[in-house]
Formats: sequence, C-alpha cells, structure tokens
Amino acid sequence: MSHTLGVRQAKKQKTRQALLDAALGLLEEQSLSSLGLREVTRAVGVAPTAFYRHFQSTADLGVALVEEALGSLHPMIAGTVSAAGDGDERIDRAVGLIARHVREYPAHIRFVARERNGGVQKVRAAIAEQLARFTGEVKAELAKHPESAGWSDDDLLMLAGLYVDQMLMTACNFLEAPAEEQDQVARVATRRMRLISIGRRHWPG
Repeated sequence: MSHTLGVRQAKKQKTRQALLDAALGLLEEQSLSSLGLREVTRAVGVAPTAFYRHFQSTADLGVALVEEALGSLHPMIAGTVSAAGDGDERIDRAVGLIARHVREYPAHIRFVARERNGGVQKVRAAIAEQLARFTGEVKAELAKHPESAGWSDDDLLMLAGLYVDQMLMTACNFLEAPAEEQDQVARVATRRMRLISIGRRHWPG
C-alpha cells in the first residue's frame, strides 16, 4: 500500500511540476492575468479538471511560481553579503552570481520582473513578501559588519533595501541586454553598488 501511495504521490508531483513548467513557458509571451488554465492544461496534455487537484486558480499557480523563482535565492543573497573579503570583492561576487542566475533561469526572472507590478494582486503580494524577506536577511548580515556599528535598525533596513532593489534591477538589465552588452551591464551594476557602498561609509547615521 505504501508503495502504491508513493507512486501516486510521485505522479501527482510530476503533474504539478509539468503545470508550472508549462505556465512558465506560456508566460514568456503574456502576463499571468491573461493566462487561461485551459492553455496550461492543453500544453501539459491533461484535462482542465486536473488543474484543480494542484491549484485553486491561476493566481495560486502564480504564487507557486514566485516561490520557485525566488525561494532558492535566499541562501545565495545572504551568502553574498556575508562572504569574506572587502566591499569591492563582495560586490564583484554579487554581480557575477546575479549574471549566472539570469543565464540559468531567464524565464523565472522575466516572470518576476513582469508580475511584480502586474495585474494579479496575490502574486504581487507574494513577490513583495519574498523581497521583504530578502531585505530582512541582507539587513541581518549587514548588521554584522564592523562598519555598521552605531547604525539604527531603520537605516540598516533602508540600506538593505537599496542593495536588494539594485540586485533586482541588475537581474532585469542582464535579462534584456544582448550578449555583446552583458559586460557593460556588469560594469554599470558594479559602479552603482560601489556608489551605495561609498554612501554607506559616509552616512551620518
């Protein structure tokens, strides 16, 4: 019996992932608010009723895509901020990691960039929640740096938000730039993050 349940669960998970993958592919050319569940199920080759075994609506599917796109990034972003080395080394490492992630997961980045201000409130809220988590995690790491001595929680949170916003902007710029302009995107991103870093050192607190 347990083996049968295990097979069923594996099949269910496989179908769920197929629905997510199909939706992500369809969202390359349209917004979530215009996506119909029948489009998704047709792409997977299952009946429309099968959709509801996994998601209550396309909005819930969108939330799952947000978790898939951003959930795995928490250790990477926190690790970049806490990594050994001076500020310039951390910035260079961060820009390199962002570029690599965009190369590996372009559809996820495009989905988040489009839906952050898209027409599905539940998805906008999920993205905002994930970005707020990023900001809190970066703030916690920044607080460990010696140069953060004397900074208020509000100021550290503001600084963390600047870094997170810049990381997201950099990811979008890498996504949109053709291959011959990728190096320029990296240079601009590095300069912007260094400017934030310089401002940090001179912030009156």
